[in-house]
Amino acid sequence: MKYKIPRGTFDILPKDSASWQYVTSIFRKTASSYGYQEITTPIFEQSDLFERSSGESSDVVQKEMYRFEDRKGRSFALRPEGTAPVVRSYVENNLGVLSPRTKLYYIGPMFRYDRPQAGRYRQFYQYGIEFIGSDHPYYDAEVIALEMEFLKALGLQKFHLEINSVGCKSCSVDYETALKEYFRPHLPELCGDCQTRFEQKPRRLLDCKVPSCRQFRVQAPSQIDFLDAGCKEHFSSVQQYLQQMKIEYRINPAIVRGLDYYTNTAFEFIFEGLGAQNTLAGGGRYNYLIEQIGGKPTPAIGFAGGFERLLLALEEEGVALPVETKPTAYLICAGEAALAFAMPMLRDLRAAGIWVDYNADKTSFKAQMKASDQSGARFAIIIGEDELQEGFVTLKNLQSGEQLRLAPADLSGVLLKD
Repeated sequence: MKYKIPRGTFDILPKDSASWQYVTSIFRKTASSYGYQEITTPIFEQSDLFERSSGESSDVVQKEMYRFEDRKGRSFALRPEGTAPVVRSYVENNLGVLSPRTKLYYIGPMFRYDRPQAGRYRQFYQYGIEFIGSDHPYYDAEVIALEMEFLKALGLQKFHLEINSVGCKSCSVDYETALKEYFRPHLPELCGDCQTRFEQKPRRLLDCKVPSCRQFRVQAPSQIDFLDAGCKEHFSSVQQYLQQMKIEYRINPAIVRGLDYYTNTAFEFIFEGLGAQNTLAGGGRYNYLIEQIGGKPTPAIGFAGGFERLLLALEEEGVALPVETKPTAYLICAGEAALAFAMPMLRDLRAAGIWVDYNADKTSFKAQMKASDQSGARFAIIIGEDELQEGFVTLKNLQSGEQLRLAPADLSGVLLKD
């Protein structure tokens, strides 16, 4: 039987791994510069965690979660998003006791039973950050600035930031009433999902991707017009901090995000060139979630982005990532005695983080020289009879042809310097 990869998943092949490692390393570096520390949670949790946090009527819960029962009949789910598990860990491990402000970031696979398409998979790799412990609008701007810094550090330019305020519990009631009044005459023209959303979560009518439904959101009431005094002040302050940070943005009243836990600030980073799946990252404030899953009332804000879509954007924009895909040096040994002389040196070079290739199946000097050229290495480390007899190595620059005689102990310093 010939096995095939499950639909909606993909292999990260060796030729692509360097790009993935580079992008994740830049995210880790950026998050660390803002004081965030990495947290890793299990890939499955109690399914009730996501039902309570995301909302039982959300598409994630209704259509996309991978649920299963264990041998004791307990219901679990592969994590469809990263915020709820991080918050569960925050509450369970009393992380708020260590500091009133908790800064966490995560990287890992998520799972949603969705229709596969470019940039959208059933197993996808997500990065995200969660700031927990303050409702101050400065932190909304700081979280946004972190993602902006990350995208710019990768070399992306063709993207922009869109922001909105989805209000709070008190000012959402009047807004959802206004939405229902606006959409009621159009109900027969809405898709089946939107007809359900109309009764359960009218705000999600603005997030539908069906073209025949999207046309109606243009004239729909805006949440911004229904914000109470506190929410207006918060949104205004967020904009002020963004302006002070010299971060450009657009206000988009249609941003609602797809999960129930969002309050106040909501935002998305949009790439201009990926078609329908053009959101690189998105997030917002969730001041009620921690209380909702058993913790003390604690304000928080965060975002998440997908690596697959990010790599597509980098490719679309023609950004070449500075990743090393070829060895630094290739070892050439004339005989077993030369190889025995080279073994400690080969071990030490690799221990120093230098990529040195060697092919034990190539025995002739000519075959090894040919293999070194084909490897794409910058240097050849040659140990022939003269080198073996006198206890040195020849380092040959395979681009310029320049050669150096070096003691084995000096080799790593020269290669690292280059």
